[in-house]
Amino acid sequence: MNKKAIALLSGGLDSTLAVKLMLEQGIEVVALNFKSPFCNCDGKDREGCKSHAIKVAEDFQVDIKVVHKGLEYLEVVRHPKYGYGSGMNPCVDCRIFSFQMAKDLLPKVGASFIITGEVLGQRPMSQRRDPMFTIEKEAGLEGLIVRPLSAKLLPITIPEKMGIIDREKMLGISGRSRKEQIKIAKEFEVEDYPCSSGGCLLTDQNFGRRLKDYFGHSERNVWSEMKLLQIGRHFRVSSDLKVIVGRDEDDNKKLLAFKGNGDTFFEAAGFSGPVALAKGELTEEDRELIGSIILRYGKVKDDEMPSVEYQNGSSSGNLTVTAPIEESVLDSMRI
Repeated sequence: MNKKAIALLSGGLDSTLAVKLMLEQGIEVVALNFKSPFCNCDGKDREGCKSHAIKVAEDFQVDIKVVHKGLEYLEVVRHPKYGYGSGMNPCVDCRIFSFQMAKDLLPKVGASFIITGEVLGQRPMSQRRDPMFTIEKEAGLEGLIVRPLSAKLLPITIPEKMGIIDREKMLGISGRSRKEQIKIAKEFEVEDYPCSSGGCLLTDQNFGRRLKDYFGHSERNVWSEMKLLQIGRHFRVSSDLKVIVGRDEDDNKKLLAFKGNGDTFFEAAGFSGPVALAKGELTEEDRELIGSIILRYGKVKDDEMPSVEYQNGSSSGNLTVTAPIEESVLDSMRI
């Protein structure tokens, strides 16, 4: 075993401090950042978890590898062995998956163990004692995961036993409060850290409903569909048809960009209104329904005759919209 480790680095406060504490002990660190559409953390000057992690790696002068979790990860989210949290967050399975990816990388970078910013008791699913040990065992990394922020409260690890890491120079933080981490960050002059309260969309109740609906109506794992779940207003018209309506101009542009083969794109004609993307087979009645949804969110002047244009591949058409959809009907379809 050597003094080189892979550190799981989100760019958030805890993982940043974990890396810093190990660097202070002379450990050579290779940072590993996982790319996922479920990351929902943004800083003041940069966008996304990846950018924050890269900035931290640059500040600390350590190498960083950014890895996409891939479609296998979506299968883990769809069918988690250890279940979900309050949303669609399979935290235990997610940690196992991440650690297994890090484990596979160990021999490739010549590292011997793994560092993580986990804090005992901070997360209800994955950061309690029993789940932590379950995760280590499932990932095949028993004794090889060092958690510098809570090390004094956890069993001694192999790097500590071998004298590679000094246990006394690590911390004994527990619980959800981050007062201690913020204090240490000031001492280390660590600033501009995002996601202090977590940045995973899978814990968001609204996003969770949309993801559950997607899994319930599609057997395909597609990354672009995960991004689409974050855009606009979503409505389940039938088991075979979902409609997404833009909230603003930015949504409208994104929905057009996400239009795939077989999708139908709707936009207001003759009045100001949002666009809509329909995913599934459409009847004439469905088109009229979508037109009434667009009118519900549009603005019509007294001298305007509202109509909606639609296009699917080489097929296109136009229909007059006579009235907006009733609110109770719309609410019954809302995801």
